[in-house]
This record gives sequence, C-alpha cells and structure tokens, in this order.
Amino acid sequence: MSGDRPAAKDAKSANAGPPVALVTLATAEKQDVPVTVQVNGSVVSLNSVDLRPQVTNTVSAVHVKEGQFVKAGQLLFTLDDRNDQANLARARAQQQKDEATMADLERQYKRSQDLVAQNFIAKSAADATLSQLQAQRAAVAADRAAVQSAQVALGYATLRAPIAGRIGAVNIYPGTLVQPTLSLVTITQLDPIAVSFPVPEGNLQDLLAAARTRAKVEALVTGRREPLFGTLDFVDNTVDPQIGTVRAKAVFANADQSLWPGQFVNTRITVRMLDGVTVVPAAALMMLSDGTSLYVVDAEHKAARRQVKVLHTFGTKVAVSGVTPGEQVVIEGSQNVRPGGKVRVDTKAPAGPGGAPANGTTGVTPGSAASSDIKPTRERA
Repeated sequence: MSGDRPAAKDAKSANAGPPVALVTLATAEKQDVPVTVQVNGSVVSLNSVDLRPQVTNTVSAVHVKEGQFVKAGQLLFTLDDRNDQANLARARAQQQKDEATMADLERQYKRSQDLVAQNFIAKSAADATLSQLQAQRAAVAADRAAVQSAQVALGYATLRAPIAGRIGAVNIYPGTLVQPTLSLVTITQLDPIAVSFPVPEGNLQDLLAAARTRAKVEALVTGRREPLFGTLDFVDNTVDPQIGTVRAKAVFANADQSLWPGQFVNTRITVRMLDGVTVVPAAALMMLSDGTSLYVVDAEHKAARRQVKVLHTFGTKVAVSGVTPGEQVVIEGSQNVRPGGKVRVDTKAPAGPGGAPANGTTGVTPGSAASSDIKPTRERA
C-alpha cells in the first residue's frame, strides 16, 4: 500500500497542469490621440540689424541709451557733418553758376536764330551757339547729380533705426572716430519673435501639412507656469542628413518679453490627430521575434496572444490597432502567461492613471518626442 502512494501523487501532479499565472489587467480605451512632437528649441529674432556707418567720420552726438527700445526711423547717432555741408554748398554754387551760363547761351541762340532768318549771319554761327548751349546743359545736369551726391553724403551723418527693436550695448561716445568696419550698435526685434526647433525626419509630411494650416505651437519657458502659443510659420527646404531632422520655425507674440533671443525653450506641436483609436498602457506590449504583441484576457480568464501595430506612443500609453476598446490586456505578469492558459487577476495591485500599476514600469519616458518606438517588456515566445 505504501508503494502505491508516490505513484498516486505523481499521477495527480501530472493531471494538475501548469500553474495559473497571476496578472494585472487594464482596459483598452477608445479616444482621440493628438500626435505631438516635443523637442528643445531656441528663441531667434525675426530681424536683427548690425548698424555701421557708411563713411569715416567723428561722432558728434549719441541720442540713445543701451537697452532702450526704439522705433523705426528714430535718430540714433549724429556724425560731424561740417565737411559734408561745405561740399553740398560748393556743389550748389557750381550748379547756379552753370545754370546762369546756360541761360545766357539760350538767349544767344535765340538771337542767332532771328539773325539767320534775316540773313545777317551765317547758319554755321547759329549752329556753333547751339553746340555751346547743349554742352552747357550737360554741365548743368552733371551739377545736379553732384548736388544729389553731396546730399547723400550728408545723409550719412545721421544714423537712424532701420527697424523697431531693442538697442544692445553702446560703446560709442561723442568724439569717437568711426569707420565702415566698426559696428555702432545692434538692434534686435523682440515683438513678434520666433522659436526655431528641429523636427524628426519621420514627421516631415505631417509637419508640412501642419504648416499649411498654420498649426499652433506651444513653448514652455523655465520659470513660467503657463505655456506660450504661437503659429508654425516656416519649414526648412532641406533635411539635415547627419542628424535626420528638419528645422522649423514658429512665430510668437512677445509684448511682455517672455521670450529672449538665444533662450532655450521646450516646444511642442500637434502635427495630426488620430481619431477614435484604441489606447492601452505601454507596459502591455511585448517585443517578440515575430513582431509586437500583447495578451488579451477574455471573460473566462483565458489569455490569448495577439499581434498589434503601434500607431503612436505618448507618455505611458500607446495607440494600437488589433485590439478592440473594452478588451482586457495584461500589463503585469505577462512573463508567466502562456497562450490559451488560465490567468488569475491580482486585485491587490494598486492601479495608477490609465489602469497602469503605480509601481509598474512602462519603458517609455513621459513627455518624450512623438515616436512609434517603444520599450516594452521582452517576453519569450
């Protein structure tokens, strides 16, 4: 009798089958998912002018202070214009002299025409007077051009702001000798302002479509709770082959100077919407040799492995195709599950937002750039 007991125990254990896996489940949800790209960008000015003099001269007056906001056309610097004033006066005097000579030649030519008509002088004499008159008219035209040139040179003595913006550092003082190679000041436009950011090459077509509709772009500034909103204004015409990104630019209203040129900001843009897709926790996915899959549990607590296609990953969730909203998927304990096997639901596991366990890991960094790349738990087939 004692010899039969071990055999009975072995038969009973053989009929018991594999142990039931303890798992944590989450419900697949249906929702609209925005496809966003979140990257670091830098603030750039739409207009920045490096103001330089056109001539070599001495500064006679500085009309602005560094850091001052100026309007377009506002007077910034005045150069010593005494020599230019004298050149302009000389050119005007020469013009008046030549105009007087021209007027006299016109009178002479008119009289010679009358004398020719009366046969008092030869026609050749009238032609000679006409030649002198035409030469004098050309001299007057040259004088007018000289006066205009002197006025242009005199205009170089006053330097005005070509754009509205903020003045940078001013290191020029009255009496400073300046020349065309010397920068007097830099004027930078601050309102509106732009944010330049790189977008992965895989999102290029979506980005071009968003540019046609002037999609909104968010900028998160350090020290500011609320994001700033701008519009997508520019997409570069080439992709950087070294890093696989294309440069985009968004324009922001900046009346309160929240954005500053050269500042780094976190930018986010919604390039398209996925309407009514199925969303599951990223922890449910498994990367196997035959593709991405997950376990679906039916009402009888039987697990079935199902292949899915990843549409978009955002935060700790992922939009997939191949799962129906409302189905239960395994998010913890999948390493012990066998296709077609029974599972036991762990009701004590604390659930976090979206059905994910609070102490579970998804392998996806929250707030990362939009991508279909995921890092689920690797399961053996």
